[in-house]
Formats: sequence, structure tokens, C-alpha cells
Amino acid sequence: MASVLCPAHLRPPIAAIYWFARTADDIADEGTDPPELRLSALAAYRADLAAVSAGQPPSPRWPQVFVPLQKAIAEWSLPEPVLADLLSAFTQDVIKTRDKAGYADRAELLDYCQRSAAPVGRLLLHLYGVDDAVSLQHSDAICNALQLINFWQDLSLDLPRGRFYLPKDRSQHHGVDEAALQQNPQSPALTGLMEEHVAWARALMRSGAPLVHRVPGRAGWELRLVAQGGLRILDKIEALGFATRHQRPKVRAWDLPLMLWRAFWM
Repeated sequence: MASVLCPAHLRPPIAAIYWFARTADDIADEGTDPPELRLSALAAYRADLAAVSAGQPPSPRWPQVFVPLQKAIAEWSLPEPVLADLLSAFTQDVIKTRDKAGYADRAELLDYCQRSAAPVGRLLLHLYGVDDAVSLQHSDAICNALQLINFWQDLSLDLPRGRFYLPKDRSQHHGVDEAALQQNPQSPALTGLMEEHVAWARALMRSGAPLVHRVPGRAGWELRLVAQGGLRILDKIEALGFATRHQRPKVRAWDLPLMLWRAFWM
């Protein structure tokens, strides 16, 4: 996030946002803690966010996160509700995983993405002073598409962990049974379901693409590469025959020239 394409004066607040989100994600997702302990820690983390947003000292539990974040909030007026949305999503992830619950339809899944992914784009636009409604809508589309792409890319990792992000109504339409999927190889039904959702993610990404022309300077070029990275993963999923049930595609160094070429023509 705070790469060489990012102006130097924005690197501290971007790093603060990153470590806030990264640490919360680790609380929700890493290690062997039971769900109740994770939820308790996320609640304490949320209390620290409220404290620093109000100009109060946080608890001593995560000083490496909340000391720089409090400075960034004070200097850049970072909106607390947008930061809190991330914690809402992480909490939901813990509960969904605990309960082995999936998502009923695309609307429910997008509601999760709007809190787990879109806040990052909105916070970055806030730092760049871009706050018009059209830009925010395009940012949400790009970030939500990236989240969906990550789901389709990580099917082989998420299923063993009890996470199922493919909407249940579309799974049923294609004849994909979540329980059977835990043991069965790629099936024609799953291929059809994945093909549909790859197309959905690609269309969503392209709908947000005009944002690259509204973000100033080097950040616009970084955004082009982020978008092209997501689209390249979709290409690779398609090249695998949509069989990410047993193989996880990745962007490699040799993909960069093609991504740069495509980014230039966005």
C-alpha cells in the first residue's frame, strides 16, 4: 500500500491504516484461539479505536497499532465509521466460520465486501482528497471486485477452513452441494458456478475502472496495476478451467509486462 508510487507524506497514514487492518485480520484469522476469544479481542480492539478517535489514550495492548493510528486520525481526520466497518467485517468472519454459515445470495456477500474491502479504498481516497460520489462508487466497485477475486482464487484454502463464499442461491441453481464439495474434485456444476462468478467479478472491476483517471499522480498508476492484477488472476482462473478447488493461481513476475501494457491503455 505504501509503495514507491505513493507520495512520501502519505506513507505514514497509509502504513497506520494498513497495520490497523492487518492486525485486526490476524486477530480474526490467525493462530489457534477459539472464536469466543477472537470476538473478545476484536471487541477490545474496537474500544481502542473509539478511544483514539475521541483523542483518548488506548489500552496498552496494541501500542504499535493505535499510537500511529491516533496520529493519523488527528492529522488527516480519518473517519472512524469507515475504520469500524473493517472490524465489523472481521467479527462477522469469525461468527460465520464458527457457525459454518455461508452467504445466501450476492447481496449478502456484497454487504460483507462493502465492509471488508471498500473501506480501504475510501480511506485512501480520503487521503488524496477525492470524495465525490462517483469516485466513491467506482472505488467500491474495484475494492469489492478484488475481494470477490480473492474468494474465487482461494477456494482451495477456504473450503478446508469451513469458509464458503459462493452464494448459496447460485450454488443451488448450478447443483453445487457445499458438503459434497469438501471431498469431491472439480465437477461440471462447480465449473459453471465459478465461470458465472468470475464474469461477475470481472464486470464489477471494469465498472470501477474509470476511477484510475480521477485519482491524481502516481496513485492513479498504482491503482491501474492493482486493477490489472485482479483481472490477471481472473485470466488465470479461466485458464485453469475455473478449477481453483484444488489449485490456487498467482500473479508471477512474468505477468508484469502484460499488466503494465494493459494498465497503459486503461
